[in-house]
Amino acid sequence: MIKLKLPFWLAGTELSKLMAAAQRWWETVSGWLMWPYDQLDPDTCHLRILELWAWQRDVTRFVGEPESLFRLRVKYAFINAVDAGSTAGMKRILQRLGVGYIEIEERQPGRDWDVVLLRLSDSQLSVNADLLRVLVQQYGRTCRRYDFESVTPVTLQVAALDFNDDQQTLVASL
Repeated sequence: MIKLKLPFWLAGTELSKLMAAAQRWWETVSGWLMWPYDQLDPDTCHLRILELWAWQRDVTRFVGEPESLFRLRVKYAFINAVDAGSTAGMKRILQRLGVGYIEIEERQPGRDWDVVLLRLSDSQLSVNADLLRVLVQQYGRTCRRYDFESVTPVTLQVAALDFNDDQQTLVASL
């Protein structure tokens, strides 16, 4: 922002008021001029402009989606479209959108060949259920079915003890 300064011989009460008014005016004008530039960034643009960006990038806002997540989905739409269709790409998509670590397994023995298994923690699945549904629909492989499997960590305590017992084998015969 440009900071207006008066020469020292123009210092005075009335001139400082004039300078403050001019400073406010140029800050307002520079805000008007910066507005179109701010609309180029999905993180800072107006919501109506963001909806236009989303339409252009084939992103539809689902019911109850927070604005921050919608902005992330629009921002990374091109990169997500490139990553779609591969296991590593799907993991990167979910990392970018804040779902976190996920395990993806394909062609499990004993299951149909077209079933893809997505392993998530219980909290990831409950918080991101709608997002996961939309992402699988948009970026998942065609002709594949997706199953979600919840993994819940359980704390386990194991103690090592010394077990000194004798063993005898008795055989009886008739």
